[in-house]
Amino acid sequence: MTTLLAPAPDRPWAQLEAAPGETVDGLDDAALMTTYRAHGAVLLRGFDVDLPAFGRLVQRLCSGSVFNESPDRQLLDPAANIQSVNGGADAFPLHPELSREPWKPDLCAFGCLQAPVEGGETTVCDGVALAAALPAEVRAGLARERLLYVQPATPEALRFWLGTETPTDAQLARPPAGCPYRFVRAGARIMRAFTRPALHRPMFHEGPAFGNFLLFARDYLGRQGFPALSTGKPVPEAWLDAVRAAAEPLTVPVAWRRGDLLLLDNTRFMHGRRAIADVHGRLIASFFGYLRDALPDPEEPAAAPWRTGRFIPPHRAAADGGRSAPDV
Repeated sequence: MTTLLAPAPDRPWAQLEAAPGETVDGLDDAALMTTYRAHGAVLLRGFDVDLPAFGRLVQRLCSGSVFNESPDRQLLDPAANIQSVNGGADAFPLHPELSREPWKPDLCAFGCLQAPVEGGETTVCDGVALAAALPAEVRAGLARERLLYVQPATPEALRFWLGTETPTDAQLARPPAGCPYRFVRAGARIMRAFTRPALHRPMFHEGPAFGNFLLFARDYLGRQGFPALSTGKPVPEAWLDAVRAAAEPLTVPVAWRRGDLLLLDNTRFMHGRRAIADVHGRLIASFFGYLRDALPDPEEPAAAPWRTGRFIPPHRAAADGGRSAPDV
C-alpha cells in the first residue's frame, strides 16, 4: 500500500512512497490529484518510473501540453511531448515554467531517469508561503501591480495569431479571439505584450502567490526591464531584495533518486536548479501540461489553443535577445 508523507518544514512537497512492486500505472489518479490539489507538490518515490511510465501518467492527467523551445534539450518522446531539461551545468534561479509567456502550464512534471552524481538538485519553493513571508509593505505593493511582458513579434508569431506577417494597424488593434497578446508598433518592429498580476491566485489555493519571471530575468539573464510594471517602470530593486530574502529559507532541494517523479503545481510552486558538477551524470525528463480538471483561468482567452493537444509556440521565445529561458 502506498505511504503518504505530508509536507514538513524541511520538505514542502507531499511524498508518496511505493509499496514493494507497486507502479505508477496502478495509482488511483483521483486520489493522486486530491493530494496534488491539496499540497501543490508531490514527489513519487520508489515506483521506479521509466520514460514510458512517465509518459503514461502525464497523459492521463493532462488534456494538452506545450513544447518548451528553450535550447540544449533532447526530445525524449515526441508523441508524448516529453523533453529533457536544459543540458547545461548552470544553477538557475526560482521561476514557474514558461512564465514569460501567456501559456504558463498548469503542471510541471519531472522524472529522474538518471540521478546526478554531484549537484544538480532541483530546488522548489512554495509561492504562497513566499508571498506570506514578504514584508507587509512589499506584499501590498506587489498586490497593487501587474507585470508587463513585452517581446518582439516574429513573422511566425504574426502569421499564427493574426493570419499575416504584415498586419495593418486595424488588425493589430483587434486581434482575434483566442489571441493572448496585444500588439503595438515600435518603429519598424511590432511588439507583442501581455500582463499578469505580480501576486496571483493559484489554481487550487486561495493565495496569493508569488510566481513569475522576475528572479530568472534579473538574476540569470541580467534583464532589468523584463518584465516591468504595467506602467513600463522597472520593478523596485528593494522589492526584489525582499523576495530573495524571503525565498532563501523556503527553498528546498530535491535530492534526486533514479525513478523519482515530481509533480509541481506551476501556478503555485516555483523551481530552480543547483549547479551540476557532471552534466553527463544527470537525465531528467520534463513535461509541461494543462490539467484535465483545470479550473478556468480568467487571465487566459476563451478556447486557448494550448489547452488541447500538443501546442508548439509559433516563435522562438526570446527573453534576452534570442536566449530562451531553460527549465531545470
